Amino acid sequence: MDESVAVRRGAPADVEVIRALVEAAYTKWIPVIGRLPIPMRADYAQAVLENRFDLLLAGPELAGLIETKAEADHLLVVNVAVDPAFQGRGFGVRLMQRADAIAAEAGLARLRLYTNKKYVANLRLYGALGYRAEREEPYAGPGRTRDDDITVHMVKDLAADMAERRQA
Repeated sequence: MDESVAVRRGAPADVEVIRALVEAAYTKWIPVIGRLPIPMRADYAQAVLENRFDLLLAGPELAGLIETKAEADHLLVVNVAVDPAFQGRGFGVRLMQRADAIAAEAGLARLRLYTNKKYVANLRLYGALGYRAEREEPYAGPGRTRDDDITVHMVKDLAADMAERRQA
């Protein structure tokens, strides 16, 4: 079955569906890291006013989202999440490509994100999309229960990424 896929900007009226999607996408990580992932602690009523949300719809259903924030010298990917019912269809890649376009449109040459070191599949995906690990540090936020709770900060240089694609 071929479903229509569209992306639209998120708005304050979307807070509850955003929260529900984030909960569905991140619940699986709680036993892996021993705490609530950062996106599950967010105040989305405030975040939707401060950050940009792009919502990916598969037919009428919210399938994924990307939350970004333009900083002075880079675009921060605050959160990317795909509903488990829609995973494996390339929606995460599509959302990350959306971040590249948002950065380029804003004249920002770099993107940054951070993730947990135990999210191995996510680290592989980000690496395949041109991100590189910049540094690691112990997670210092609320709920930390394990010494191996490590935050990986990643960066992507859009100009270098485009040059590599041209050579390939």
